Amino acid sequence: MLRRGSTVCACLAAAVLLVACAEPPRKEMDQAQGAIDAARAAGADQYAETEYSAATTALAQATGAVGARDYRLALNYALESHEHAQNAARDTANTKARMRAELERALGDIETLIATGRARIAAAGKTRAPRRAPRQAAADFSQATADLQKAREIVTAGDYIRADTVVKGIKGRVDKALAALDAASPRPARRRR
Repeated sequence: MLRRGSTVCACLAAAVLLVACAEPPRKEMDQAQGAIDAARAAGADQYAETEYSAATTALAQATGAVGARDYRLALNYALESHEHAQNAARDTANTKARMRAELERALGDIETLIATGRARIAAAGKTRAPRRAPRQAAADFSQATADLQKAREIVTAGDYIRADTVVKGIKGRVDKALAALDAASPRPARRRR
């Protein structure tokens, strides 16, 4: 009796699968498309390119399988697309959080470098060092401070990829100004014994 019940359940499950695969998996494909749209709105096409691309490819394959009337394969591709789209959305959120933290840290580091540079300029004013390098460095630090404000606005807007490029540019200019200050600093004279 128990075997007969198991056999009936197995046959019923097989029948449900056959009926389910007798029509295109529109619901699953629509869910996959919705997940892709949500991932794209979150920025997955920029921050989680691999997963996002896999999601769109799998959905295209599902559409192709529907055209070939292979609904079981279409269902598999639609489910795969949905999973990739969800992964892309999650990866995007993680990447954005990581990038924001890194950018905030980099902005703080640059502010520290600018403060160090300004302290060097103040110290150079008390020596017989050439005046041109400190004046240029002071101008560079003033420009870098203004650029930092713009970079913070870009970070606040959530455009972390653009902000990363801007911050790296500012850091390079500040490093160059500090190197110019170091090169212009007079070397202490060695004492003779």
